[in-house]
Amino acid sequence: MGSTRLPGKVLAPLAGTTVLGLLLDRLARSVSVDAMVVATTTGADDDPIVTEAERHGAVVVRGPVDDVLERFVLAVDASRAAIAVRLTADCPLTDPYWVDATVEPVAAGRADLAHNAGPAYVRGFDVEAVATAALRQAAESATAPHERVHVTPWLYEQGDRFRIEEVAWPDDGSDLRLTVDTDDDLAVVRAVCDRVPDPVTASWQDFVAVLRDDPALAARNAHVRQKDVGEG
Repeated sequence: MGSTRLPGKVLAPLAGTTVLGLLLDRLARSVSVDAMVVATTTGADDDPIVTEAERHGAVVVRGPVDDVLERFVLAVDASRAAIAVRLTADCPLTDPYWVDATVEPVAAGRADLAHNAGPAYVRGFDVEAVATAALRQAAESATAPHERVHVTPWLYEQGDRFRIEEVAWPDDGSDLRLTVDTDDDLAVVRAVCDRVPDPVTASWQDFVAVLRDDPALAARNAHVRQKDVGEG
């Protein structure tokens, strides 16, 4: 709830529910997900997140404001997960297809961490899947603030110590943005949801097609700069 650019964004109304609610409803369709855990903070401002998360069938854990990595450890403890899928609540259109495709390399034993955030990905559909054992190593070893806030940087910084696999995108969507950091972002995501028959079951291709068919809509938030990892 404490976003600096768009306070309360994860509970902003969207498609008949909220940003967080739509994300959870879409994730419930993933075949590889056994449990959904919302890892929020112990701050009183985040109490409404608990209510909304539980309303959509998620377990809730609460931990430090600035140590999201610790919250992820609490999440895997609560769910007894062998693999943690890292998502952010400001990406409500995250697609079950990409969740399942990203989990597969880790579940198959080929990777300790898999992601789909290569140079061609559409901002807002990014997914990371990480083996719990690797996540715990990060939690025990990571000390830099950005490593604790962004969960996985320490793993990427270890050279060849961990097996990392990128799940490639079929087309270049790097010019598109479907995440919610600003008012313009929220306006674009709302418009895209309004133009598909059902935002819960729509595919990532459906959402991308809306933006490709309306360049003016896609341009509305093209100016928004994503925060760098080191910015927190």
